[in-house]
Amino acid sequence: MKSRIKSLLALLVMVPVVASAQFPTPVEPDWKDVNYAGDDLKAHNLDIYLPKTQQKTYKVIVAIYGSAWFSNDAKPFAFMSLGQPLIDAGFAVVCINHRSSGDAKFPAQIQDVKAALRFIRAHAAEYKLDTSFVGITGFSSGGHLSALAGVTNGMTTRTEGDTTLDLEGTVGDNTNCSSRVDAVVDWFGPVDMAHMENCETVKDDKSPEAALMGAAPADRPNLVSLISPITYVSLNADQMPRFLVFHGDADNVVPHCQSMFFSEELKKAGRLEEFITVPDGQHGPVTFNEETFKRMVSFFQQEAAAVTQAK
Repeated sequence: MKSRIKSLLALLVMVPVVASAQFPTPVEPDWKDVNYAGDDLKAHNLDIYLPKTQQKTYKVIVAIYGSAWFSNDAKPFAFMSLGQPLIDAGFAVVCINHRSSGDAKFPAQIQDVKAALRFIRAHAAEYKLDTSFVGITGFSSGGHLSALAGVTNGMTTRTEGDTTLDLEGTVGDNTNCSSRVDAVVDWFGPVDMAHMENCETVKDDKSPEAALMGAAPADRPNLVSLISPITYVSLNADQMPRFLVFHGDADNVVPHCQSMFFSEELKKAGRLEEFITVPDGQHGPVTFNEETFKRMVSFFQQEAAAVTQAK
């Protein structure tokens, strides 16, 4: 079992990095291993990258790595995969760790994401961040967490049947700050856990989502619903930001239908900017390319301008 987890972790984290080979030299963050929870867990560290344009402050994009939720310390891969185009466009990029499924079961992971968002707002002046706009993006399991952060804007708890989840949590010292996000770019995230197996049903008790849940998905249908971003779209449309969704049609890790189903719900709710299917796109390679990066950047620029104008 351990070897299987290690192999899958290597696949989900490293494949997107290979796709970003145009960034071969690691970029050092301006601030490294900043702890957002006030503890000593590496899972609660983040890195902050700033453009070199000498502005007083920079609007913010949070980036989350993919790892099938198995890693608690892979934040450099988020930058290597997605960060450089955003930095070049003038955004600050904050790459965060979160607790793995081995550290703690869901909802610990989304609580960590929301804690990091609160920390960013609480310490914006210290790190030259302009939190009038905070976008979020991630790939694979990072796409799941990014999407979940967006669809649960303003929600603290949610109950399905006999299961109640604390989505916001109390991680860190900044619980008086907002964890809202203003725009989401989801790269091939698993967002509908009820249809992960051949787009029809749940996966088995050896799947990454089973490890995240601490149970076989078939045994916990209410938790399957609560862990799935697609569940919240019709419930929370008025609070949600707009979404841009990417998925390759040759993805053999997260089925392409995940983003298709999710985008259909986002469109019904009026929160979908665009769903872009990448022909021959895999789980990172081909899907990550110059054109999709440009589209990500232009979407965040558009949403940042709209938020600024509205405020």
